Amino acid sequence: MPTDNPSPSERSETFPPGAAVRLNSALPYLKTADPMPMLRPPDLVDPGETGVVVECRALGVRAVRFRRGTFLVEEGRLSPAPLEKQDPG
Repeated sequence: MPTDNPSPSERSETFPPGAAVRLNSALPYLKTADPMPMLRPPDLVDPGETGVVVECRALGVRAVRFRRGTFLVEEGRLSPAPLEKQDPG
């Protein structure tokens, strides 16, 4: 019987490591992706800011590297973004 819900393996491929993503909306707080996570204020990452997925965690959570740190973000709060090219000089 077909379902509209993707399987866990299909969901995990939505934003694989190395994918560029954009934060859809402001978060109430940020949780660091450190071995001992800490809560941080939400103003460290602006809504619409682009980051790169560095790790896939359980339950659709991604560790995303933004300009001011690496934080855990639920996959539903992310959207695909083009990789920004940096000047070599």
